[in-house]
Amino acid sequence: MDKLYLNVDDVMALLGVSKSKAYQIIKDLNGEMSAKGYLTVNGKVNKRYLYERCYQEGAGA
Repeated sequence: MDKLYLNVDDVMALLGVSKSKAYQIIKDLNGEMSAKGYLTVNGKVNKRYLYERCYQEGAGA
């Protein structure tokens, strides 16, 4: 089963960023999702939303 949420290590590997930058990206994206009324999980980000925001196509999600 494919993961719905990515953790900080997944974001680091996917985007090639440091751990602190990955946490900031997760925090920012979760803030956007919360503002839209979605539930979020601290320290994890929805995989589909990350792909949509980073790649504008949702590729691979």
